[in-house]
Amino acid sequence: MSDNKVDKLCCGLVMPISALDGCNEQHWLDVKSILTEAIEGAGCWANLVSNADDVGIIQKRIIQNLYCNPIVVCDVSGKNPNVMFELGMRLAFDKPTIIVKDDKTSYSFDTSPIEHLEYPRDLRFSKIVEFKGELTKKIQATLHKSQTDLNYTAFLKHFGTFTVAKLDSKEVTKEDYIIEELKDVKKQLSSINQPKVKISEHWQGRHPQHTLKDIVQNLIEAELISVGLNFSEITESEISSIKTRLMSSEKIAHFFNNEEEFYEIFNQVINRAAMSADI
Repeated sequence: MSDNKVDKLCCGLVMPISALDGCNEQHWLDVKSILTEAIEGAGCWANLVSNADDVGIIQKRIIQNLYCNPIVVCDVSGKNPNVMFELGMRLAFDKPTIIVKDDKTSYSFDTSPIEHLEYPRDLRFSKIVEFKGELTKKIQATLHKSQTDLNYTAFLKHFGTFTVAKLDSKEVTKEDYIIEELKDVKKQLSSINQPKVKISEHWQGRHPQHTLKDIVQNLIEAELISVGLNFSEITESEISSIKTRLMSSEKIAHFFNNEEEFYEIFNQVINRAAMSADI
């Protein structure tokens, strides 16, 4: 089989990646290397379900990979909450799933009926060699059964008749796909640039954020709120000082071509704030 990923099935990987249950990040990197070797030995290529070649919202990426990957290996060692949640989603899709855990982690009640392959937490060489061989065989056997047995079920149908969860999909043009991805990026950038201070609901109710002008006004209002101004007592010198400081703020200044445009909106915001203070 070619080493090219295009010629191989992707095996999704769900596992801890940060310090957990007394094990540091390096421990999990070692475990990832072990699982990857076993997966590659089965003729697949390993990919963390949170990974993707494109830029996008990570939760969307995880769910798509959990649904689309032909097979998933899930390491529940330490019972990481994110891992357990992602395992639950994969089982809800009732698609080929292999669960592994270290010998220090107890079985979870809900998933205990599913076979777990076990490896030593101390990663003893001889035991790890044995574990990798078992995992490789399990991946191959599971894939074969899922592809040849029309009644194959990973979990759900052992307990009754259920409607398996599905993700809606549709074909789109390349142009539509690019537009959707750009919208995702725009949402992420908006959340990063959004001011931390909550904008006054009174102002926001009167001026919905439908236009660029409204957005800039709200940014300015948030800056004013953040310094704790009492608009009924504010002086002209304080307004002038704030105006100068805001105009030098990069997240506000880049919206304007010149100072006059900024001053116009700034004065509108101040006047509206003063009116609100008088109500």
